[in-house]
Amino acid sequence: MSSSVRYLVFDVESVADAPLVAKLRYAGQSLEPAAAVRRYRDELIEKYESDFIPYSFQLPVSVVVGKVTADYRLDDVVALDEPQYRSHVITENFWRGWERYRRPTLVSFNGRGFDLPLLELAAFRYGISVPGWFQAAGKASYEQPRNRYNITAHIDLCELLTNFGSTRFTGGLNLAANVLGKPGKMDVQGDMVQDMFDAGRLGEINDYCRCDVLDTYFVFLRTRVLQGQLTLDAEQQLIAETRQWLESKAADSAAYRRYLDHWGDWMNPWVA
Repeated sequence: MSSSVRYLVFDVESVADAPLVAKLRYAGQSLEPAAAVRRYRDELIEKYESDFIPYSFQLPVSVVVGKVTADYRLDDVVALDEPQYRSHVITENFWRGWERYRRPTLVSFNGRGFDLPLLELAAFRYGISVPGWFQAAGKASYEQPRNRYNITAHIDLCELLTNFGSTRFTGGLNLAANVLGKPGKMDVQGDMVQDMFDAGRLGEINDYCRCDVLDTYFVFLRTRVLQGQLTLDAEQQLIAETRQWLESKAADSAAYRRYLDHWGDWMNPWVA
């Protein structure tokens, strides 16, 4: 039931809008869109040592959402618009799903800096109205969902772990997951997504996104322990239940099989 979902743990994978890159970055140069993206990535590598194209030139191609209940149980994990993975439908499903589940708290890792701006811009691009998220005529700004400090609307775990950007969280989600014994990045990294998309490997991109959502969920649980909303014993029980859930789904999911193959248990220093 939608009323039982209290949190939506989500992750986004995106690729360059190649025609837009060609049109705006290389106007009048008659570059094919794919060639324009390659050139832009080469320029970014030379300048910044990273070929990650700014989100303003990107489109979502994978959004995976973990539905979490009020007692922090993982109820389901869904890849939006699977198996078509159409950007406009993915965007529509994300925002309409948030409304359908009565605006649960969004949970991400660095979502304030990337995932949500990308999905907002995608809604702008595709003409999707999201008044509940913007609440332009709402109460004081600090109560609006997009406010950085409104953790009722959105919990960015990176913001939480850095005291809202006071420090740099070197290592990102991969580090946070590994601290807890979970797989983190395995055979796919974020900077591989564009090449995977160009090769038509959309299913693998969604599997990668699924695993990121699982890592984010486990990091989320530990932050609930950190903040005193879960006991450590309760967290460990939830992790055990989630592993059983993954095992029950593994026969039909390469992503879950790979995740379980790399599974590690947190080493509890309080247990002799």
